[in-house]
Amino acid sequence: MPPFDSKTVEIPADGILSQTVHSDDHSKVVVFAFDTGQELSEHRAASAATVVVTRGRLEFFLAGEEFPLDAGGFVHMPAGAPHALRAKEPTVMLLTLLRDDRG
Repeated sequence: MPPFDSKTVEIPADGILSQTVHSDDHSKVVVFAFDTGQELSEHRAASAATVVVTRGRLEFFLAGEEFPLDAGGFVHMPAGAPHALRAKEPTVMLLTLLRDDRG
């Protein structure tokens, strides 16, 4: 698979884009793009995950706490942790879902 550059991601007007850019037995990487004000309501993931903001700015909510994340910001989420987000400006982020290798 060729290298991925988040600078090439187009942010949809008044919308959200999600696209898987990598998937194997160990991890799944999804790029998300959010226009200003777009949000994901609170939900949980079965596996641990990380989020890295590559452009823009988010309000990230994790287990009842709010974390402002600017470009370059990173957060780790344990499996099952409730989380949500809201884009404060046009934003691109990478979500990495970490798959359990213990079989």
